[in-house]
Amino acid sequence: MSKPLEGKVALVTGASSGIGEGAALCLAEAGATVAMTARRADRLAGLVEKIEAMGGKALAIPGDMTVEDQARAAVEETVSKLGSIDILINSAGIMEAGGIENCDTEIYRKVIDINLMGTVYTCAAAVPHMLEQGGGDIITISSLAGRKGGPMTSAYSASKHAVNFMTDGMRQELGDRNIRVTTLMPGATETEVGDNITDPNWRKAIQAHVAKEGAVKPRDIGEAIVFILAMPRRTNISEISIRPTIDTSA
Repeated sequence: MSKPLEGKVALVTGASSGIGEGAALCLAEAGATVAMTARRADRLAGLVEKIEAMGGKALAIPGDMTVEDQARAAVEETVSKLGSIDILINSAGIMEAGGIENCDTEIYRKVIDINLMGTVYTCAAAVPHMLEQGGGDIITISSLAGRKGGPMTSAYSASKHAVNFMTDGMRQELGDRNIRVTTLMPGATETEVGDNITDPNWRKAIQAHVAKEGAVKPRDIGEAIVFILAMPRRTNISEISIRPTIDTSA
């Protein structure tokens, strides 16, 4: 089996489930040594066992990416224990209902803290290492919701819209120094993203949305990540959208 990422070290945030877990598994299969961070230490431990059982190398670093010190520590521990950070996958994120009528502004802060600021924290910590070692790759998992708003998606769409433009700004800032930056925007993907939504009606709607026939699988996103990373260094896929084939509007 081809291992295009042999010798590379990757850090995946939000790796305890969904897209983060799928990314970690695909990176390991492609030959990368994978550090993984998330709040659920038990899930990370199980994922390390799974990767090691298939012959890969993995490191669990429990942490909360909304806490800047913990986000930065995840990057530093990756470098100190594994020797470098060649790849950063920003996958930690949440979804909440976010309309403006009778809105709970704390919901907006919660969503922006993880979706946007958690990404800022890890990037700010990783970029100096990548510059010192001569290059690297950053892939941020955004969403097609970052392209459009909706009656109950204000908080989530705003956070992902901000992530899109922050990520592209990094691409322009760092591209001439061999750091490639990509925004990856999935549509409906079969994950646990809806399970912790506070609003019961919105939780039910999102759970149905990501479980519908034809929804993208986390592994599909993981394979797309490996494809992006395996491209020649002269190319930077700046953004990529992945939609379910059955419902092209998702």
